[in-house]
Amino acid sequence: MHGAPQLILLLVVLSDLAVLGTTRLSSCIRIVAGQGLLLGLLPLLLAPHLSVHAVSLAVGTVVVKAIVLPWFLMWAIREAAVRREVEPLVGFIASQLLGALAVALAFAISSRLPLREVQHELLVPVSLATLMIGFIVLTTRRKALTQVVGYLTLENGIFIFGLTLVEAMPFLVEVGVLLDVLVGVFVMGVVVEHIVREFSSLGGDDLTELRE
Repeated sequence: MHGAPQLILLLVVLSDLAVLGTTRLSSCIRIVAGQGLLLGLLPLLLAPHLSVHAVSLAVGTVVVKAIVLPWFLMWAIREAAVRREVEPLVGFIASQLLGALAVALAFAISSRLPLREVQHELLVPVSLATLMIGFIVLTTRRKALTQVVGYLTLENGIFIFGLTLVEAMPFLVEVGVLLDVLVGVFVMGVVVEHIVREFSSLGGDDLTELRE
C-alpha cells in the first residue's frame, strides 16, 4: 500500500493529459469522473490511520466529483445536443505538448518551493501540474462545457494541494471547497443554458455578442 498514492497521482497526471487530447465531450467527462474517483481514494491512503475525517472526505469527494458533477455535465450535453470540441484555440497535439511542458514545469517549481516536508513528494508537483493543465483546457477550448471540465480539473489541482494538510485542514474547509465546486458548476450550467437558448450553440465566442 505504500506505493498506492504514487500510482494514483501518476494516473491523475495521465488523466490530465488525456483530457487535453480528447475531442469527445462525453469522454472528457468520463475522464474527469475517473479522476474524481482517484482523488476520493487519496485521503484514505494518505491518512496515517483510518478516521471519520478521512472517510467523510473520501466519500464526499467521490459523490461530488465522480457522480454528481459528471451526471450534471452529461445532462447538459444531452440538452445542448453537442458531442465534440471542434476547432479549439490550440490544437489537441499542441495542447498535449503544453500539458507535458506544464508537468515538467510543475516538478521544477515544486522542488524550489519553501514548503514544509510533505508526506508524499509527488503531491505538490501533481497538484501544480493538474492546476496548470486545467487552466490550459479552460483557456484554449471554445465549448462552454469543455471549459467547465477545465474548471473542474483546475479545482482538482487545488484539492490535491490541500491534501498536503489532510490532517491539519479543518473538515468544514474541505466541505466548503466541494460545495464551491458544486455551486460553480451549476452557475456555469445556467450560463450554458442561456447560450444555447440565445445562440443555439455552445461556442464560448458567442459570449462576446452578449450586451446589457
